[in-house]
Amino acid sequence: MGLNGPAAAVLAIDAGNTKIDVALVGADGRVLGAARGGGFSPPSAGIGPAVDALAATVREAVAAAGTVRERSGPRETGPVAGHVSACLANADLPDEERQLRQALQTRGWARTTDVRNDTFAILRAGAEEPRGVAVVCGAGINCVGMLPDGRTARFPAVGRISGDWGGGAHLAEEALWFAARAEDGRGEPTALSATLPAHFGLPTMYGLIEALHLRKLPGRRKHELAPVLFATAADGDPVARRIVHRQAEEVVALATVALDRLGLLTEAAPVLLGGSILAARHTLLHDRIAGLLATRAPRAVLRVVTAPPVLGAALLGLDATGAPPGAHARLRASYDPARGARTGNARNGGPP
Repeated sequence: MGLNGPAAAVLAIDAGNTKIDVALVGADGRVLGAARGGGFSPPSAGIGPAVDALAATVREAVAAAGTVRERSGPRETGPVAGHVSACLANADLPDEERQLRQALQTRGWARTTDVRNDTFAILRAGAEEPRGVAVVCGAGINCVGMLPDGRTARFPAVGRISGDWGGGAHLAEEALWFAARAEDGRGEPTALSATLPAHFGLPTMYGLIEALHLRKLPGRRKHELAPVLFATAADGDPVARRIVHRQAEEVVALATVALDRLGLLTEAAPVLLGGSILAARHTLLHDRIAGLLATRAPRAVLRVVTAPPVLGAALLGLDATGAPPGAHARLRASYDPARGARTGNARNGGPP
């Protein structure tokens, strides 16, 4: 059964490892219903259970829009929108996108379904049109670029085997490595050998190594050390500063390669930063990124994206369905009234 009232043009989904956001959007850009759910992780849960988690959140958004639905096996009864625009974590390779697209299409939520990596949601949320480059640095790191004609630039982004460097998990490991070697004499001195164990109330790196190895501290708590690294760098520690500078180099390398692939390196084009590491706007990291980008892509417009990624998924859906510009503006006003935090042009401080 369809919506009671205006039919939704787009079912927008942004699904990451820790949360799922869903929105039903009308052809005029109005948000008809929205919901938030838990994480989406096909590698650990399997595609079926992961899509089940999506389905639960979709049902909540449909209910919020005033839709009465029935369940009959994996397929929902009737479409809820004309088009599904899903930006999903772990959709890193074309084959993964294909499998996820098929799984979503089977649900019968819409006549057409588009699945992209969730980095595209950050890009579209921060760009006035589907044009530019986004770098996301959260637990991991990724970069995508796109043009209005549909061309894209992207990287496999599946870890070290695909050449990745950085992200919160990697930064924590780097900090631990340098701190361990500093304490036992194999490496140069660094304040990290004191600040990292102190975060957990431990006196030495040996104690922290033991706690992690024997699982007295859950491994997932290593992620807490990325902010400690940035604080130590801000206090002037040379080793911590080098790690942060290396992260900036990697962000700019990804951005400039993507810009070059799309022919945007010498044009005024947005470079959008997202993810927990970049959204935190650590001064040392952010200023280093801005300085390097000003040299390597002087016309790039650097901006930190603060709007929720589901906005980007919904805007991509409106792009695909040929919605008028007024619909895009209306939708953006619902999610991003301040138009996001801007850093200005890396060259002249102006808006894009």
